[in-house]
Amino acid sequence: MNPCCGLLTASKHLVASKHPVPLKGISVDVQVKGFVADVLATLKYKNEEQNPLEAVFVFPMDADSAVYSFEALVDGKRIVAEIQEKKKAHQTYEDAITQGKEAFLLEEDESSGDIFSCSVGNLPPGQEAAVMLMFVQELAVEADGAVRFMLPAVLNPRYTPQNEATENVTESIPRAPKGTLPYTLEVSVSLQSPYGISRVESNCSLTPLQYTKDDKTTAQVSLGPGHQFDRDVELLMYYEEVNKPSVCVESGTPSTETDSLMSETAMMLSFYPCLPEEQSHCGEFIFLMDCSGSMGCKMNNVENSPTRIDSAKETLLLLLKSLPLGCYFNIFGFGSTYVSFFPESVEYTQQTMDSALKKVKTMSDDLGGTEILEPLKHIYDTAGKSGHPRQLFLFTDGEVGNTKAVIAKVKQNATNHRCFAFGIGEGASTALIKGISHAAGGIAEFITGKERMQPKALRSLKAALQSAVKNVSLQWTLPAGLEAVLVSQLPSAIFRGQRSIVYALLKGTVGEAVQRAVSLEYTYKEETFRNQMELPLQPEKTSRATIHRLAAKSLIADLERSQDKDSEEVKKRILQTSLQSGVISSLTAYVAVNKDLNQPIQGPLTRRSIPLAAPVYHSQMRLKRSCPIQLMSNRSYMARTAVGSCSGFLLEAQCLNVADSGGKKLSSQHLDSPLLKLISLQNADGSWTLSSSLASVLGTSEAELRAKIPNSGMDPAVWATVLAVIWLHTAGAEQQEEWELLAGKAVAWVKGRAGTALGDCLRAGNSLLKASVGAAVFSL
Repeated sequence: MNPCCGLLTASKHLVASKHPVPLKGISVDVQVKGFVADVLATLKYKNEEQNPLEAVFVFPMDADSAVYSFEALVDGKRIVAEIQEKKKAHQTYEDAITQGKEAFLLEEDESSGDIFSCSVGNLPPGQEAAVMLMFVQELAVEADGAVRFMLPAVLNPRYTPQNEATENVTESIPRAPKGTLPYTLEVSVSLQSPYGISRVESNCSLTPLQYTKDDKTTAQVSLGPGHQFDRDVELLMYYEEVNKPSVCVESGTPSTETDSLMSETAMMLSFYPCLPEEQSHCGEFIFLMDCSGSMGCKMNNVENSPTRIDSAKETLLLLLKSLPLGCYFNIFGFGSTYVSFFPESVEYTQQTMDSALKKVKTMSDDLGGTEILEPLKHIYDTAGKSGHPRQLFLFTDGEVGNTKAVIAKVKQNATNHRCFAFGIGEGASTALIKGISHAAGGIAEFITGKERMQPKALRSLKAALQSAVKNVSLQWTLPAGLEAVLVSQLPSAIFRGQRSIVYALLKGTVGEAVQRAVSLEYTYKEETFRNQMELPLQPEKTSRATIHRLAAKSLIADLERSQDKDSEEVKKRILQTSLQSGVISSLTAYVAVNKDLNQPIQGPLTRRSIPLAAPVYHSQMRLKRSCPIQLMSNRSYMARTAVGSCSGFLLEAQCLNVADSGGKKLSSQHLDSPLLKLISLQNADGSWTLSSSLASVLGTSEAELRAKIPNSGMDPAVWATVLAVIWLHTAGAEQQEEWELLAGKAVAWVKGRAGTALGDCLRAGNSLLKASVGAAVFSL
């Protein structure tokens, strides 16, 4: 066996700086209007050293954010940055630094669209400077109707395989121990919704919500005092109504280039497709589970919170119990290497389900680093099952350095499957999770704070069980003289209850007030559906051109994800769109130079990298450059998979939980709740067997259950299944999203066997369990 290639200890960047950190504070002003957030972030610097500084701040950004403005304020003078082709911007910045001028640079990192860096060069001793960047982004709607805004602050070190040439910027970021960041964070939020704002929740402490209008359509709230830039700030805003189609129409900017995206009227069309609630009983479901070392971290800092891997195992239990009979499935665990439960996908039966559940129980966070690409290649190289559309579910904390390569591989195989991705914990890469879901027509979900993974996973399973929507198109009703031009692509997938957003331009002019409308049309199971919306007669005039920026970002993202993204023609379109709209792309950057200095700045230039908060596992984690390894024979729960040498870094210690547990892993209490015990007893066909284990969950004995069977000739399994469904609707009612699918399986099974006795069975079950479940639950 080859010797290992050396050690790298992560704690070498975990330092308490001996020098003053030039970044003193971050203030963020968020303007939320419906389902869009427009954000102004101000970074406040001061050089407290004797020499001029170059301060470099690397920070996370949501991958869908459209960064469209960058400027600096120095000695009361406003310096507006110019967006340039990236190489030119770098040259402008370097030339300014060499000449002793003060300069500012803002750019997207080469490795991933959710990492940005801000450089402040030649900041003189004693000087203060404020750097302001503006960005706009769409806001997602959660399963419970909350409109979600996330200000990312956590940027964990990202694992890059040894054979990847991409430089990983996260490896060189200095890290400050938790609670010791030397700069502050302030966040203020203004909200506006025509449907009324009912409440705002957050994973951080907030000031009381203050309404600024009596009809509660506008409000303000702020982050409580004392916060640092060491955890993602999540805001969940609840409106009185959310699931309504909407149209935003925005006037063009007259001062911009004629016939450009910014000069025309822009539209943001938000559709809520109406589809029947039907589920397919076929499909090949592949669950790809992150088993890297960081999955041993806790889901949040709440006492007794489960680890990420334990939460993922519980989620797998629910997913397996919710699959329909006759489909196919397989489960992969991955880290520095990967392993599968079965050599290939197997039919979902009682035997294969039981086998998989036994293996799920033994899964652990022991497979090293986070290397997603190799198991994806293996899955894509394996033929699917005829008549069973492939559905891929990926669960990961998203700490990878080869994001673009992973997304490209998923997109290359997009016609053969749909991909549903789940980012677990703070710091999960939005570029990765959103990128692969978009590439393969799936749904992206993020689990942070106190959120449970299970309802989001089951929500996606419902979508995966929905038949594919086909022949998607837009039909316009416009007067003569007006033409609609698509900016973004039409939705590649449409799901029941999920918003679909399309950006378009209106070109031309028309004087009279003539009806204008647009309808989203599609075919679902041979039936044509139409969702129509009226278009406003007068576009809104705004100073920030919010919809135009979002449209530009959508176009740039589509081009950067296209198969021919490296062609000169596509690069030219990306560059042109970015320069015209001011929205940063992978090919552009913002640069500003203070040209009004009386004399060049003198003295040696000292570089200072701004620290970020250390990951929660940082102080106990050692990263090891690995050598080729063989799959361990004691990992008997997995089928052997042929892989080459594993590369990159292996974790050699468990995570350090936020609430220190003394190095001990959490007990299995989260996997032993009464609800999960009941669910674990369910058979693959949806039924329950009358047993002492079931009786224990129901709070009685097996003898009493048998004595209470309402009909002596009744199958005990029918009685047991009716009781289990009644229990779910009473004791488990608060977690209905998690068991809804498996309960539907149970009801379908029992209706096919109970016959006319089902009503008597329900009444007897309600009496025994002291419940009042209605007949509608069993469609009686």
